[in-house]
Amino acid sequence: MTDPHLLLDVRDGMAVLTMNRPEKRNALSPEMLVRMAQAWRQVRDDDSIRVAVLTGAGEKAFCAGADLGRLITLMTRQRGPEDEWDEALLSDKEAFADGLLRGFVLDKPVISAIQGDALAGGTELVLATDLRVAAEDVTVGLTEVARGLIPGGGGVSRLPRQIPRAKAMEILLLGEPMPVAEAWRIGLVNEVLPREQVLDRALDLARRIAGNGPIAVRAVKEAVRRSEGTSLEEALRIESEVGGPVFRSKDAVEGPLAFMEKRPPQFTGT
Repeated sequence: MTDPHLLLDVRDGMAVLTMNRPEKRNALSPEMLVRMAQAWRQVRDDDSIRVAVLTGAGEKAFCAGADLGRLITLMTRQRGPEDEWDEALLSDKEAFADGLLRGFVLDKPVISAIQGDALAGGTELVLATDLRVAAEDVTVGLTEVARGLIPGGGGVSRLPRQIPRAKAMEILLLGEPMPVAEAWRIGLVNEVLPREQVLDRALDLARRIAGNGPIAVRAVKEAVRRSEGTSLEEALRIESEVGGPVFRSKDAVEGPLAFMEKRPPQFTGT
């Protein structure tokens, strides 16, 4: 019996997803993608979960991208399904995209704790998260073109929306890893810390987010998601549409009341 390729720990309003193939640099396998798709769906559907943290087991890699021998050969039909996870990935048409958060609607914050290198699909996963904490000695990059592939897990679409176009094209076309200091300089990560502090910092951010009003937190992420790329007029319309239910919630009464009474708010998500 081998360990699951993804570990899921749900506690205190937080879900911690750990990619668990350290001996393979946490490369994405069919099993890992299926389990990730299932985990993200649970995060989306479980109202008790307010925030998620994504990390990788071991110190060498956050995620080295797709397992070229197992995942890519299956997806390109160079080999047929060989176990239950291969079958599950092929039978669930949304699992590949959902596992990578590609087009998957999740209006709850996701924080990446990057304790090792994040390359190819690993960087694509980082691009799908909202806050990013990284170890000071890691590298990141979309390296697919060096293997004759394309960053088709959302990298081509997301990267130019998050950093200047010229820099995005450099990363996409050269396919070379870059030091995390450069990733921080161009705004791809929020914080760079010593490796031993990365997960604790990500969990601290998650706890602080989980302590905020859950309706308000989800509304903020929904409004940002829906208004990206729109006109200011349309963005303001979406903000008003999403914000209305927040102001009508019980949490919107509790928050200011708790502030005036000098006590922690007791948000119920209603």
